Amino acid sequence: MRAWSAPDVPTLSVSGPEVSLYDTQAGAVVPVVPDDGRASLYVCGITPYDATHMGHANTYVAFDLLNRAWRSAGHEVAYAQNVTDVDDPLLERATKVGIDWVELAERETELFRQDMMALRVLPPDTYTGAVESIPLVLDMIARLDELGAVYRVEEDLYYSVAADAAFGAESRWTREQMLEIFGERGGDPERAGKKDPLDPVLWRGERPGEPSWPSSYGAGRPGWHIECSAISVAALGQGFTVQGGGSDLIFPHHEMCAGHAQVVDPSLPFARHYVHAGMVAYDGEKMSKSKGNLVFVSALRNSDVDPMAIRLVLLRHHYRSDWEWTDDQLWDAVDTLADWRAAVALGRGAPAEPVVDAVLSALADDLDAPAAVAAVQQWVTATLGRDGLADTSDPNAGPAIAAVVDAALGLNL
Repeated sequence: MRAWSAPDVPTLSVSGPEVSLYDTQAGAVVPVVPDDGRASLYVCGITPYDATHMGHANTYVAFDLLNRAWRSAGHEVAYAQNVTDVDDPLLERATKVGIDWVELAERETELFRQDMMALRVLPPDTYTGAVESIPLVLDMIARLDELGAVYRVEEDLYYSVAADAAFGAESRWTREQMLEIFGERGGDPERAGKKDPLDPVLWRGERPGEPSWPSSYGAGRPGWHIECSAISVAALGQGFTVQGGGSDLIFPHHEMCAGHAQVVDPSLPFARHYVHAGMVAYDGEKMSKSKGNLVFVSALRNSDVDPMAIRLVLLRHHYRSDWEWTDDQLWDAVDTLADWRAAVALGRGAPAEPVVDAVLSALADDLDAPAAVAAVQQWVTATLGRDGLADTSDPNAGPAIAAVVDAALGLNL
């Protein structure tokens, strides 16, 4: 599957510091430095049954900041992402609106590409759909089966969480916490015949009216967790640097993904670090398709809103925080961008070097985009004279600020 076109990114004359991030498994901010200089990142992708909302945008912009921070520090980055282009929510939506599920998936995936391009998110090097990953999934299931980690319940195959001695280490959740949320996040703890209520499905046997693919286990389709486990290991190798996604993926998704891979190869962790973005609310509740309280990137773009203003709203919140979207934030970002562009257009300005250093340092420190934005705002205020006389002592400040804001923050001024 193709990704989207990459934006041009300026090359900076200085390097950024090495990156530290909050690692969910460690429960602390830790250095995230690739051993061989090559960073690798897997971010769980969309299920394309509706348009990109601000919760999605928040996650993908967050990990775009990581991609950029690593590049600023001089690392090559291998980035992989999936598209869950066959799954229950997609099939249910297609049936409800009377459209072929393949057509729906292709349409919404293309809209996602357009939204990511508009937000200037760097594309993944490997972009893989669930359907095209089926050979990878079946290979991983076969290896798990050989190790005794697979069992059948009627037409479905399940993975035994007991096979992974490290189960629970990624999320650090108690069993009680897991059981409380498992059913809400795609699990079926009540199903009779399972060895453990927390065991996830690996291969969903064929159902009438649903798509299926042949396999030695019978016709069916992949489970959600095994899809990402197989795709990420195939694209990046086991022990890749960062597994990323929203905080709602901590359990069960990332826990199960890790378990599948670590049972197949216990010599390496699935990922070296687990990093999660916060949730975005609207009208007092977490933004979600089930609640219908969504603000769509495409709807704002179609209303002639500058995508850079959308991105700036996201950057003003730390990626790990939970926060609520409001229209006032968007209009304030529109005004802020106008000021930034006016200051950069002057060419001369307040000294740029301290601002460049501050932006790169802030992003290396657990992707602190709000601090980076504040540093740029201070420069704009000084350059435009909002705090007294304008400071235009640096003749090359405008281009230098524009370059770091583009390269590190992804904002095109």
